[in-house]
Amino acid sequence: MSFISLADTFTLLINEKRGKSMIKKIVIKVCTLIFLISNISFADITFWTTEVQPARMAKQEAMAKDFEAKTGIKVEVIPVEEKDLGTRATAAAAAGDLPDVIYHTLQYVLPWAEAGILDVDANNAVVKELGKKTFAPGALNMAKKGSKIAAVPVDGWTQMVVYRKDLFEKAGLEPPTSYENITKAVEALSGDGMFGFVAATKTDENFMSQVLEHVLLANGVNVVKKDGIRKQGKKLKASLEFYKVIANASPPGELYWKQSRELYFAGKTPMIIWSPFIMDELAGLRDSAPPTINSDPTSSELASKTGFITNLKGPNNNKGAAWADVRYFGITADADTEEASAFIKYSMDEGYTKTLSIAPEGKFPVRRGNSSDPEAFTKAWSKLPVGVDRKAPLSDLYSEDVINNIVAGLDKAQRWGVKEGELSRASKIINNKFINRITRLYVDGQIDIDQAVDMINQKLSQF
Repeated sequence: MSFISLADTFTLLINEKRGKSMIKKIVIKVCTLIFLISNISFADITFWTTEVQPARMAKQEAMAKDFEAKTGIKVEVIPVEEKDLGTRATAAAAAGDLPDVIYHTLQYVLPWAEAGILDVDANNAVVKELGKKTFAPGALNMAKKGSKIAAVPVDGWTQMVVYRKDLFEKAGLEPPTSYENITKAVEALSGDGMFGFVAATKTDENFMSQVLEHVLLANGVNVVKKDGIRKQGKKLKASLEFYKVIANASPPGELYWKQSRELYFAGKTPMIIWSPFIMDELAGLRDSAPPTINSDPTSSELASKTGFITNLKGPNNNKGAAWADVRYFGITADADTEEASAFIKYSMDEGYTKTLSIAPEGKFPVRRGNSSDPEAFTKAWSKLPVGVDRKAPLSDLYSEDVINNIVAGLDKAQRWGVKEGELSRASKIINNKFINRITRLYVDGQIDIDQAVDMINQKLSQF
């Protein structure tokens, strides 16, 4: 019997009895509600994303619709604030109600794999099907659990040495790829109103923590090992001595991202360390942060004179390193594996350019290409428009060599504690900011280098 005919039957019965008009109304409403619920179309899979801004949500929802049109699989896109992701995932896992796919940060890959939140086998299978060789090695290595890839790399960015390539060429200097080259450039380019570098010195800023980790990684410094901390010695000593060189070449005061960008934009320093989010600003595409190197705030002149180094080397680490922030897709333990895998493969292949277009200046392609063209996605990404008040593709602003160099940084992507499974411990050390404070004491001449290393080791022993 249909819900409609059931409602009619109840109505006839009720009309035969006096004083039952209220019951009649209730029954009709209940039957109508059941009918409506029976016709609701539920999603086949759910997708949690930390890209919660309205414009980014709109792009992801459009991708979900496109995927549904191609496959018949309906995806519900659910925004989750990054700060809430860990607690929500833990609660959902306990309730057996995880979404099918989560877009998440590096910090969760190995802990979630260990906790059984991620389906490691399913994620590894997707990477294998897409082709391991098409991914940036650094992004894969940071997601390794044993011999398997625990989550599927999606996008990332690396911190960069941003430098005036025109000034380097004019002075006959090598690009700032190493401690040695930067030191030579500081000596050659300081003076006449030019600061040789603008280093981060404001100890309570996360920016200084990121810059320091980048500089220390470049020389092979790691503060953790499996199940503990790593005692520091000559590598840290050399790194701090280098940091003092660039800090002494900087203006006095409490410096962080704001001053470094302003001074570089004004043509008053040849080198800073920054994220790729500076790339559209360099080209005069953002009114809130215009270049002031000339009288035209919309000019792309500074962009044309700028080079980027992602992989930095110290004297104790010839391979160098790149500080990277990488994001992943994770198929969960509660997922419809087949449909979740299909959604990720779509988002990383046919729909990958759309995935990157959500925020191209901060989403470097970790998958460069496919079997047809090993550089297909790098090329497509370079043509995506960037900017806020004005738009232009990166390929119109920077040369092919510059773009390839930027993307190549993900090959060497590293972070303290990742490969050791100690990212949580490393994060606690970084967030305490004692390395920042002790480095600043050394830079300011209040302690010597041996005291600085000893103080850092004493603090590390508490973690």
